[in-house]
Amino acid sequence: MDNANEPQSVWPEGETALVTLFRHNLWANLGLIDACATLDEAQLAATAVGTYGTIYDTLHHLVRAEQNYLFLLTGDSPVARLSRENKPDVATLRENARLFGEGLMAVAANATPSMMVHSVEEDGRWALPAGVVLTQVINHATEHRAHIMTILTQIGIQPPELDAWAFGDRYGTFTPNK
Repeated sequence: MDNANEPQSVWPEGETALVTLFRHNLWANLGLIDACATLDEAQLAATAVGTYGTIYDTLHHLVRAEQNYLFLLTGDSPVARLSRENKPDVATLRENARLFGEGLMAVAANATPSMMVHSVEEDGRWALPAGVVLTQVINHATEHRAHIMTILTQIGIQPPELDAWAFGDRYGTFTPNK
């Protein structure tokens, strides 16, 4: 899954619909990061009204959030926790997005309806179903990918197609009716 643009002709046997949702999320995140890797500094600094911030800041926020969700769900992270102050290059963001996305896919593969997430925060302890956190992962990423694609469009760059149809087409999952 390291190359978001490489077709895969065989779908993983026995993959659940939830894992497919997270596979799409990872594919879409990597595809967008790959598109942004070709941008210059001024383009990465572009923003638009109604979006989170600059393209770079939105990518950074998206990747950092996925690490936080993975940490919340597992208590672990494959790399040191990212901070707002640390501004890695786009290639490092991509590698982190891949690691966190693969970790989230693994969580999705083992999620059960009774799985709970527990956290201790400054305002107290709380618990909620892991399904709520998993839903937030998808919602959050989709929203911020749309922000970046809006900015790309406004600066005259055609964003990549990242919807489920493009994903299905890329992975050869469509079978014509006969």
